[in-house]
Amino acid sequence: MAETVSASGVTVDDLAAARERLRQAEAAVDEYGESEARAVAEAYADALDLLSNYEDTATGSGNFAAYVEFEERFVNLVEELPDEFPTRDAFEEANELLDRRRLAVKHFEQARDLLAPAREAVEALDEREAARQHLRETRQAVRRRLSTLDDEIGRRERLLDLGAADLDAPTEQLHDPITAYNQAIADAFERFRREESVRDLLDLVGTTTAYPLVEFTAPPDSLRSYLETAPVGRESLPTVLEYAGYSQSKLDHYVDDPARFRTKVATNETYLARLDATPLTVDWPPPAAGELRRFAEELVAVVARFADESVVAQARRVRDLAFRDDYQRLRQSVVARDELTDGERDRLASGAVETELADLRAERDRLQSALDDGEP
Repeated sequence: MAETVSASGVTVDDLAAARERLRQAEAAVDEYGESEARAVAEAYADALDLLSNYEDTATGSGNFAAYVEFEERFVNLVEELPDEFPTRDAFEEANELLDRRRLAVKHFEQARDLLAPAREAVEALDEREAARQHLRETRQAVRRRLSTLDDEIGRRERLLDLGAADLDAPTEQLHDPITAYNQAIADAFERFRREESVRDLLDLVGTTTAYPLVEFTAPPDSLRSYLETAPVGRESLPTVLEYAGYSQSKLDHYVDDPARFRTKVATNETYLARLDATPLTVDWPPPAAGELRRFAEELVAVVARFADESVVAQARRVRDLAFRDDYQRLRQSVVARDELTDGERDRLASGAVETELADLRAERDRLQSALDDGEP
């Protein structure tokens, strides 16, 4: 079984050692020759099978027939070996040892010892396979380590980018319009949710499937179909949710078919209760300029379907932020303030991050070069 190689501590020396182990293992097999080594291993396995199968029955004086059969089979095994067969002498010595009128268990043990030179061929083949597997494991560990190093390097590079941000930039120029819009859209959606019919609300949510960046979960088809035709669909969402909590007897007074209402609405109560303006809000820190621009364009289209013009205007102001020449600088300052810990700022100030980055890059280059040198 091959050793497990840890990716966290694998080094160039480990890779070199694994290759050297395989080189030595291949050289040991080459001393026999590939086909010769396999032939020795096969003959050795056959001899061990005979010794194991007849050790109990061919010893002592209990079973003469088994003794004769064993002697004949072992002699045939040895005589069939070619004259130039590697380790033939070991098989002949074992055969001579076993050529006696009575066999004891100790003779079987001694025969196994005499076959040790043949066992060495088996061990050479096994060691070569183990060395090959170990080299594969080591290469895989190196590749995993390279992947880890790429991640670590990426993190240090990002820290340096954040460290270069202007922490004194006037980020309120982004924060204020985004915060104002988020509050306005939350209020507008809640008002629509409270004042308009649940039917219209689900229609609105359903239309957002045409805007993939506005990530509402589409209403279940059965729910939407039911509310489009049932009179209860004209009620507001808070009212429908209130009905869902009524007892059967009380519900009889408010809906035409309480059983169907429970099947279609009550089973989707969690979905309905979670409908809010979150998919229409802008994250903080805000996304990159291109992403914000595309998202805000979809927001303008969706918001215009239910909110008043003042909220649509605020959505447009958010969209226009992405066109500012200084948007990236302001956003980088926001991200740096949000993500950098005190410890990371200290490491940046001391130059530790640059040192770590240089060390990680050097390790990656060494490992990559060593891996490439040994690849076919």
